[in-house]
Amino acid sequence: MIYRSKGPKSFDQLGYLLQKAYEGRHLSLGELECLLSTRDPDMLTSLFKTARAVKEKNFGTSIYCYGFVYFSTHCRNDCSFCFYRRSNPSSVRYRKTDEDIIDLATALEDSGVHLVDLTMGEDPVLHNGSGYGRLIEIVQKVNDAVKVPLMISPGVLPSDIFTDLTNAGGDWFACYQETHNRRLFEQLRPEQDYDIRLLQKEWARRSGMLAEEGIMIGVGETIADRARSIQIMGDLGARQVRAMSFIPQCNTPMSSRDTAQFLEELVAIAVMRLVYPDRLIPASLDIEGISGLRSRLEAGANVITSIIPPSKGLAGVAQHELDIDGGGRTVSQIEEVLDGMGVRLGTPADYASRIEEWKLNDRSMGVVH
Repeated sequence: MIYRSKGPKSFDQLGYLLQKAYEGRHLSLGELECLLSTRDPDMLTSLFKTARAVKEKNFGTSIYCYGFVYFSTHCRNDCSFCFYRRSNPSSVRYRKTDEDIIDLATALEDSGVHLVDLTMGEDPVLHNGSGYGRLIEIVQKVNDAVKVPLMISPGVLPSDIFTDLTNAGGDWFACYQETHNRRLFEQLRPEQDYDIRLLQKEWARRSGMLAEEGIMIGVGETIADRARSIQIMGDLGARQVRAMSFIPQCNTPMSSRDTAQFLEELVAIAVMRLVYPDRLIPASLDIEGISGLRSRLEAGANVITSIIPPSKGLAGVAQHELDIDGGGRTVSQIEEVLDGMGVRLGTPADYASRIEEWKLNDRSMGVVH
């Protein structure tokens, strides 16, 4: 059972913290723990309402979305939580051809996504000296084929590869730490280097890409761990920060654990929104599919992730069959949800303008070398 520090003791205390956050004042680690521990239903209503107000103050009614191209499910790692860990014989393994990758990317662009996410496991064929050139080639080919920005999610890379990825067309680099508790990290990602994984975000930003960082909810972390992770994600300069609920996968060491309580994820999203009013915060379709979209947007998320064209033979997500073939992961499907909430998809120009402004800010601050 997860340890919880005490939440707000009164509505006056909660109101003070929410007003402080709304005004953009710094929240201490203890104050983050307090907000993350909120469970009273009426207090949760106030927390989510303030998170939405902060989102609207910075983004208006605009919501963004991005599509998902998992082009290799082979992986050299043996992560305790992942269905695609190398020792799982039940995993669906494939490597998409260049033609398949480009077809998926262009189909997503035509459907109206703001960004295409090129994702893979740490495929041994590509994660070696000669293979990195192949990875860069894939990014370049997709960049030549589509006009929308690209996110690269390839796992851990050597530092000298990042500039080449940027030059090939990478706009974002995503590499989730899952937790910033080192002991828990070792349990989740055995035989992996905590510091090298953390440095991926710094190396990406130095090369001129924007960084995304994320945590997993319900894997044995404490409320204090979550609060510290939220602080660290900001210190890393990540422009997109996320929290995703743990879903147990078959044939993994964590298969017998309970699914995380989705409320825990919603509270984490809301607190991240209060702390980082101008960042992008995803609502992933990987966890509950289209049925869980509204609750995450109402908690303060403003990006819908893991949109997948139906019947394209894509695996690689937390729940690799959820809503995919039925068309529940398409732009047209999510627009129906947005219409009922009084929000809308932002324009591609608006999204592109925001990320170019962030890149310019990083250059002006001397982040890009």
